[in-house]
Amino acid sequence: MRYISTRGGTEPLSFLDAVLVGQAPDGGLLIPEFIPNVRSRIEEWRSLSYQELAFELFACFLDDLPEADLKDIIDQSYGCFDDPRITPLVRVGEHSILELFHGPTLAFKDIGLQLLGNIFEYALTVKNSPALNILCATSGDTGGAAVSAIQGKGRMTVTVLCPKDGPSRSQRLQMTTASDANVHNLILNGTFDDCQRIVKGIFSDTRFKQTHRLGAVNSVNWVRILGQIVYYFYAWLRLEIEPSDSVVFVVPTGNFGNSFACHTAREMGLPVKQLLVATNQNSVLKTFFNTGSYRRHPVSKTLSPAMDIQVSSNIERYIHAYFKGDSTKVRQFFENFDRQQRVAVNNGVAVSQFIRGISVNDTQTLDTIESVWQKHQYMLDPHTAVGVTAAKKANLPASTPVVCLATAHPAKFSETLERALGEENRPRSDSLARLDALPERFLEMEPEQTAVMDYIRQTVDPQKP
Repeated sequence: MRYISTRGGTEPLSFLDAVLVGQAPDGGLLIPEFIPNVRSRIEEWRSLSYQELAFELFACFLDDLPEADLKDIIDQSYGCFDDPRITPLVRVGEHSILELFHGPTLAFKDIGLQLLGNIFEYALTVKNSPALNILCATSGDTGGAAVSAIQGKGRMTVTVLCPKDGPSRSQRLQMTTASDANVHNLILNGTFDDCQRIVKGIFSDTRFKQTHRLGAVNSVNWVRILGQIVYYFYAWLRLEIEPSDSVVFVVPTGNFGNSFACHTAREMGLPVKQLLVATNQNSVLKTFFNTGSYRRHPVSKTLSPAMDIQVSSNIERYIHAYFKGDSTKVRQFFENFDRQQRVAVNNGVAVSQFIRGISVNDTQTLDTIESVWQKHQYMLDPHTAVGVTAAKKANLPASTPVVCLATAHPAKFSETLERALGEENRPRSDSLARLDALPERFLEMEPEQTAVMDYIRQTVDPQKP
């Protein structure tokens, strides 16, 4: 399997080279040359463990990693999860909830990032490459998960860009209390879109990127998508449904990586009836999928901060699929968007019959947290509550199997849960509570690309000019 750029200006890469490159040098995102069809094999996988299923799916997308090494990486990556099922599926009222928060930082980002950290380490070793300096933007969970995956690894550093007022306190502490010398935290006086813009701009500077050996852990890196594809198959295989039954997945959506993984699983043959893209008030993606209009708006601060995003990186991979692999049209789409801050396709009609957008406001989010707790004694974090609310608003037939993705442990947003349920029901986590006593390490700066580049040049990688 080779990897190509959505914008068509990069020579095809092997899997391991694509991992190390992260974002394509031409500014596009790397994707596999083709999507393998596994429809005829799915039933054979019903009895597999999560790790065994991951091996079968990963093997479809790579051919430069020996089987034994791939199995070792998978076992190592998921050995730190607190549930042997990795992503357990639980029934809550009329819907199934896919719990994706059993990793070390209590968020779904662990599923892709534990894997990516270990593949990075493997690739650097087998290729005898110099140290890799990871640069990432976060709206909350990615930063903590990246730090957890990379801290202490001798051949890597990680620099996290985070908006000052974006993440919850727990999310920030998971990043800033890391004492390892290879961890750097930059708190920017801006939004996540500012952080993401800076990271993309730096990666587009090919000379700087190569000089300082920069790597990506945001979902621009294909491994993040690959890791997330697995749990859609895992959930479908654990539902009590017939082999021909289709499922509706409801995905709380920010940067669209999780949703694109669902789209890819369907392209591979998984029976998915519909993908509900659930957004908060930052509803650019809802508008795009329902009307074909993609337009930048100011970012609104909400109770679901990881979704406070207006420009989603992974929409580029979807646009590439929408234009049937025509990289010229992809380039034109994003050139027009960068110039005009708006672009439209499909003449005002829904972009996809498969994907539907639904937005949820903060009041509805709090109401859902309270009602689910009162009815089922089950706590939803605010992002998951956005998804559950969207499922209700969709008015789906009662006979339709619905799986809502639970993207974070509620204790990561204890202030919001206390607001919805009262102090007596405030969720707690021992691992998060221990962070309160630790000192923080971070540098606050303005959201300027040159300032971040200077920091990398002078502090992260000072041996390079």
